[in-house]
Amino acid sequence: MTSPIRIGARGSKLSLAQTELVRAALQALAGPSLTLRIEPIVTSGDRLQEGRLIEAGGKGLFTKELDEALLEGRIELAVHSLKDLPTRLPEGIELICVPEREDPRDAFVSLRASSLHDLPAGATIGTASLRRQAQTLHARPDLRVATLRGNVDTRLAKLEADEADATFLALAGLKRLGLEDRATSLIDPLDMPPAACQGALAITARADFVLFREHLAAYQCMRARVEIEAERAFLDALDGSCRTAIGALARVDGDAFAFIGEALTPDGSARWRRVESIALGVDPIADARALGSRLGAEIRDEAGDALVMELA
Repeated sequence: MTSPIRIGARGSKLSLAQTELVRAALQALAGPSLTLRIEPIVTSGDRLQEGRLIEAGGKGLFTKELDEALLEGRIELAVHSLKDLPTRLPEGIELICVPEREDPRDAFVSLRASSLHDLPAGATIGTASLRRQAQTLHARPDLRVATLRGNVDTRLAKLEADEADATFLALAGLKRLGLEDRATSLIDPLDMPPAACQGALAITARADFVLFREHLAAYQCMRARVEIEAERAFLDALDGSCRTAIGALARVDGDAFAFIGEALTPDGSARWRRVESIALGVDPIADARALGSRLGAEIRDEAGDALVMELA
């Protein structure tokens, strides 16, 4: 009997829900001759309930234990929210598949206002995202920002407990949990671009993993792959991390490719932005990477050290 293919995932409710979507789709492609099984793995990021990611080591906290499990042969595949994936992967690990992307927009969630602009002066936005903090303060410098961490259910509960007047959540996560109705309104990405790769999933594997490749190739969405390659190149050019407030969104429509990316100072007082559209050529991934990298480099050169959050 063929050994099952083990799929590693964070143990959070959202991670397990989206990994089950991946498992079911791949199982349908593989047929009954092969079994795919989810292996929950608790990451360092899951244990962090207070403070910002950068204070504990950055976004790699959500991938380190999964990377170790891949390299040690305890799992064959790992599923991540792509926005959690560092732009440079550990040696021996490959981003092997990007499925169809969910809606990348941010949702505004509040029990007191219908939108960010409807909040009264002095109201508190709860978020642990430096990007969302900077974008909020750029749009509404009269608001307060308080750190609000935890999974989706925890953050919604904190909102109901009056720990903040409003927060932002990824619409994709709400939809995958069946909580889309908790979104009070949706954020226009032209006003506030989402985190790079928001709404997309990543399937990683060891570079020498040869089984199942044809099914992963069939499952990959090339439109999503092209979009995230541009966004990751933009991040990489800016040395994007949890210490930098960066938003980016690429959209493919046939041969047309539109990109918006921005970086802000942590207090939102300054913003550097690029918006550009191109026609994709015979190698759309290379075209997308080149555009994202060029625009990120332009902002990096223009903004300099002003982008980086100073740690106390």
